[in-house]
Amino acid sequence: MTQPEGQGIADLDEWRDTFFCSLLSDVLDSLGYMDQALPARIRPLDDALTMVGRARTMLYADVHAQPAADENPYALEIALVDSLAPGDIAVCACGASGRIAPWGGLLSTAAKVRGAAGALMDGMVRDIREIRSLGFPVFHGGIGPLDSKGRGEVVRIDVPVRVGGVLVHPGDILFGDADGCVVIPHTIEAEVVATAREKLRGEKKTKEALTAGRKLGDVFAEFGVL
Repeated sequence: MTQPEGQGIADLDEWRDTFFCSLLSDVLDSLGYMDQALPARIRPLDDALTMVGRARTMLYADVHAQPAADENPYALEIALVDSLAPGDIAVCACGASGRIAPWGGLLSTAAKVRGAAGALMDGMVRDIREIRSLGFPVFHGGIGPLDSKGRGEVVRIDVPVRVGGVLVHPGDILFGDADGCVVIPHTIEAEVVATAREKLRGEKKTKEALTAGRKLGDVFAEFGVL
């Protein structure tokens, strides 16, 4: 997939090294984007890992029968995983049925080898011991063993999707850590970076003042950061 013009994964090094999910959520709120955080049920498989990259999307549809012997129900799924580029995040929009675990150990292995930055889904994840051993960031809506075959099938890739109710466009930045995951529309990422830098400076001054023993009310009145 072609990245948004003028952008590349190298631009995200600062995000990974400096920012954190709650900071970016506050920044998005301040810019009028109040619905960018994934619901609390979507959690990281490993709290110690940070996930940051650009979305590559898969839209799943429910199916209710096993495919014919000559059909490959994984065709579009395989196509997307094989086309992942360094810094991409595979996004599985599974809907609310809770019937499938679209992501597991083999897809994690294939994605990591290609330099992908993680995977996000509102469906379940499986093979979690294997994925954790890989150190591959995955955000999921539950843990379970159910294969997508005969239950769900990718019908479109690289299209806008809703994951846990949040709209994700291909190329949007996803940032996830132990606090959760937020979606940063690629159209406002420069503004988000500038605002996040400014907020970090304010948080640093606030923490220094609090550490020195000043009262929270006085510090907030001076810096306006909480």
